[in-house]
Amino acid sequence: MKIFLTGGSGFIGSRLASALAGRGDEVAVLTRSAKGRTAGPGISFIEGDPLRPGDWQRGAAAADAVINLAGASIFGRWTRRRKRAILESRTSTTENVVSALAGRRTGKRGVLINASAVGYYGFRGDEDVDESAARGGDFLAGITAAWEDAAGKAAGPACRVVLARFGLVLGGRGGVLGKMLPMARLGLGGPLGSGRQWFPWIHIDDLVGALLFLLDRDGLEGPFNVCAPNPVRNRDLARALGRAVHRPAIMRMPGFIIRLVLGEFGTVILRGQKVSPRRLLEAGYPFRHPNLAGALEDLLGR
Repeated sequence: MKIFLTGGSGFIGSRLASALAGRGDEVAVLTRSAKGRTAGPGISFIEGDPLRPGDWQRGAAAADAVINLAGASIFGRWTRRRKRAILESRTSTTENVVSALAGRRTGKRGVLINASAVGYYGFRGDEDVDESAARGGDFLAGITAAWEDAAGKAAGPACRVVLARFGLVLGGRGGVLGKMLPMARLGLGGPLGSGRQWFPWIHIDDLVGALLFLLDRDGLEGPFNVCAPNPVRNRDLARALGRAVHRPAIMRMPGFIIRLVLGEFGTVILRGQKVSPRRLLEAGYPFRHPNLAGALEDLLGR
């Protein structure tokens, strides 16, 4: 299968590209500059700016499938400029991808797997949330809704669209664990705020596995929560991570300090969603790491 991948040089994208190539797919990774990049077996690079139309769109149109992971990181203080970058990096790229797919000439039905996030649901307290839940009303929910609306315009007889709503990704050298681990190893990885907020997480191997699963099954389309079936509260995450690195995890970070440092983004950290991957489970995806303790043991033992 010929795959066109945006965001393929990032933490998630590089792992996905390797997994696709490892099973025999041909992967074309969109990058702003291919200079100095070494393409591995089955992986090539196409130069182009996903924020702007260009020659790169011909590569997307020629592919059997497009996986769109591009988007600026949400981690950090949300200035007005930062908010604009978070929105435009998602919607503009997706609009350009969808425009490219409209030019497909092959008779085979294509597929667009578009990244999204569980932030779509807003802050729901202890409510059990699956794909049937309505969107939230905060900034992040609005961003993900606009992102999904842009991707949804590709849906039709010639293309199925999968909206992959990612939870917080745990990986040995990246994702949210990469940000938490240094503090945990210093014994400073205690709960954030009340610690009662839910943490919808997923092991990087399961995230990649779920994307391959969704890619290969023609009958699957629409939104899928890509997170582990057993979310945990923040305080339980802190304890589990402390045990994994043999350090105490009792030093709580007050919520007002988090809001002072991170502003509006601090609210995202202090609140959460109890999200279930109902549709993935119903489709039969076999999670390799359904429980947090096992996931941390696997990641930190590597």
